[in-house]
Amino acid sequence: MTSTLSAGRDSDQWIRRYHPAPGASHRLVCFPHAGGSASFYFPVSAALSPEVEVAAVMYPGRQDRRTEPGIDDIATMADRTAAALAPFADKPLTFFGHSMGAVIAFEVARRLEAEGRGPRHVFASGRRAPSVFRPENVHERDDDGIVAEMKALSGTDSRVLGNEELLRMVLPAIRSDYRAIERYRVEPGAAISAPLTVLTGDADPRTTLDDARAWEPHTRGRFGLKVFPGGHFFLSEKAPDVLAVLKEHFRGRATTT
Repeated sequence: MTSTLSAGRDSDQWIRRYHPAPGASHRLVCFPHAGGSASFYFPVSAALSPEVEVAAVMYPGRQDRRTEPGIDDIATMADRTAAALAPFADKPLTFFGHSMGAVIAFEVARRLEAEGRGPRHVFASGRRAPSVFRPENVHERDDDGIVAEMKALSGTDSRVLGNEELLRMVLPAIRSDYRAIERYRVEPGAAISAPLTVLTGDADPRTTLDDARAWEPHTRGRFGLKVFPGGHFFLSEKAPDVLAVLKEHFRGRATTT
């Protein structure tokens, strides 16, 4: 069992609140994509504060955690994140995860539901359903091959891709992320009780509309699918529209709590 002290220490490492909002009635927990960091969600935090407090997950191996080894296993990542979220259960939680982050959000939700403190809602963005397996081997490529994949999906800050020293520093963590998600398998019938909304781009080369719809059996609650114009990182291309979905969700929550 995780002690209060170790949980607090993990929370300091794993969870970032760029705009603390002690008066907020709800908290949105954001899970980054492979190669991503908590700061990817800084604009979301700025847009929703102070009505909603955003807590963004910082995985090991990047930014101020760059000296830590990456975690190459989704179950371990979910275990550690769930433990770090323990001090944040004082407010209703909503999860938002993009790409690899969608799978981690799903797995963390399963763990917290087993403890009776699961999220009120989960948003899974830019990722095929856990039950849809497709062999991929990005983590086995050389460094240039991984960089090519990142550029193809346009999910990494161009300043990183153009800075050789910085890129070489973060590539081990990115490789760990890809190894984790590409080796991930979910057991048959795995589902959460929380309502689930899936967001996808209509031109995403990694997630078809059928892949996105396949999330439906993974919830015992309500299921919704929202399709946006754009590719894998439609949420950056259509940020105002995605934010509008989140704001509408929390407005509805405010009227029912």
